[in-house]
Amino acid sequence: MNSSLAHAALIAAFKRAEADATHKFGLIQAVSKKGPMAIQAAIATAAKAKKRRDSYAKKLNALGVNLED
Repeated sequence: MNSSLAHAALIAAFKRAEADATHKFGLIQAVSKKGPMAIQAAIATAAKAKKRRDSYAKKLNALGVNLED
């Protein structure tokens, strides 16, 4: 795999992880009426998605790619 293709694949993975993290944080509001267990599960899921997004961002940063909005 050539370098620019690898960068593009990593950027695409980051974008998907970023959208997933945003969606999961939005779910916290949606389940807020369902009780504390649902909220706790949504928070745990959102934290995992944020960690995954940050991992991709760190890899991209190491390659010199900056995707700040």
